[in-house]
Formats: sequence, structure tokens, C-alpha cells
Amino acid sequence: MPTDAERACFEAGIKFGSLYHQFAGTPISPASADSLATAMEEAIENQPYCESVTVGIRMGELADAIEAGSADYTELTGAFLDVELTIAYEGTTVIARMEMEDGYPLMRLDEVR
Repeated sequence: MPTDAERACFEAGIKFGSLYHQFAGTPISPASADSLATAMEEAIENQPYCESVTVGIRMGELADAIEAGSADYTELTGAFLDVELTIAYEGTTVIARMEMEDGYPLMRLDEVR
């Protein structure tokens, strides 16, 4: 049987998978960035054991992508996101983050307590 800490870490992975794959490809512009970030937070916070979600949109990277394209928007990818999740399961709290690292949106555990 997995430990409570292992289960909490598993739940963090599930939340990241849901967040990333549910929203990747969503049209995004500077005007819609804040509302999309809020929608992402609220959607993932509905899931079991999720205490909080914070989604930050990298506005500089978003503006650069739009400028390089031919439309007033682009598709959401991990390159535009900084995410922090807090998961609580049976007395164990996990803090996990997704940030760009070496050109890749890396998801990692920061803390298990």
C-alpha cells in the first residue's frame, strides 16, 4: 500500500496532468489571460484533496508569441505558465510547482510535510 505522502504526491501529479492537458491549446491573449488563469485555478481546486492552485501567466512570453504570429492571440502552452499546487491528504501536505526549466515546463515536488 502507498503511504499517505506517496498518495499526496500522486494526487499532485493528477492535478498537473489535468490542468496541463485540459487547457493546453486554449486560445489566449493578454486581454483573456487573467480570466483564463482564474478559470484554471477554480477548475483544478474542485478536485479532491486540492487545497489551492495559483496560476501565473508569463505575460512577456505571451506578448512575444503573439507578436511573432499573425493573430491577436495564441494557443496556451506550458511556456506561458507558472503554477503552484497545494495538496492535503490524510495529514500530509504537498507543494508542487510547474515552471519553465531549460525550455521545458517542468513539474516538480517542492515540499512534502
